[in-house]
Amino acid sequence: MSKNVRISLYILIPVIGWMISGQFVKENITNERIEKTLSSVVISESSPSFFSPKIVLNASATSEKRVNVMAKTSGEVMPNNVLQGDWVKKDQVLCRLGVVELNRTEVKAPFRGYVEKIVKPGNLLNRGEICAIIIELDPLTFVAEVPEAEIKSIVKGQKVLIELVTGETITSKLSFVSKSATPATRSFRVEAEVENSKGVIRDGITGTMKIYTNKILAHKISPSILLLSDNGTIGVKSVNNNNIVEFLPIKIIEDTNDGIWVTGIPNLSNLIVVGQGFVENGQEVAVTSLAKL
Repeated sequence: MSKNVRISLYILIPVIGWMISGQFVKENITNERIEKTLSSVVISESSPSFFSPKIVLNASATSEKRVNVMAKTSGEVMPNNVLQGDWVKKDQVLCRLGVVELNRTEVKAPFRGYVEKIVKPGNLLNRGEICAIIIELDPLTFVAEVPEAEIKSIVKGQKVLIELVTGETITSKLSFVSKSATPATRSFRVEAEVENSKGVIRDGITGTMKIYTNKILAHKISPSILLLSDNGTIGVKSVNNNNIVEFLPIKIIEDTNDGIWVTGIPNLSNLIVVGQGFVENGQEVAVTSLAKL
């Protein structure tokens, strides 16, 4: 091999090596740039739990019995020691009349209860006029109206929590669910019967009735990860097994102090909890895992 050929090889081989090495460096730089262009998100695995959605309604108490007790004859009302607000027994004399028809001089209570109103002694009472109004407060019934959109979740026997405006809390169960809507409001009457042996719950008092509907599988998530799609659908973003972003439409079941309960999320979904507002549906992302939700 001539000297000129050898010199040429000495020059050419390093050049070829440099060119080859440069190609690899270029490839590595390109790959690094591709990796660096992937948006980073933080995900957390979400699994469903059984949850009883609550329906909250305005409610009021109503006595089981409210009767106007009428006189069967006319006469002057005599003193009898029964006052408005007193509790009376069944057949206890409410009004004693001073008349000739002795067998009709006593107007008695048809059942035990509280005297809501009574004619005072000295007044003249005619036949058929009201001597007293008596109400029975045990049991007491709380009544509420369920909107037609929610009536499908309501059945007799469901647990009820009643919070009175006075601060008391009562637990009971639905004792009645109407099959017919109120024409004016298109709502359905529901009732919950409660014990009131001491008469501490007053007739007509109001409060809120929370009905615990049957359990469903739902996810509890932070409201901070909620998003709106371009068409206005509310949902969350997740990452699939290929690190591709997916938008999941959801339905909010209930908002609580420590999160919101929703449906529409598949079991064991990797929800994006940080960076969801900066990535698009179908985009590949770099993922960092967080603790389970």
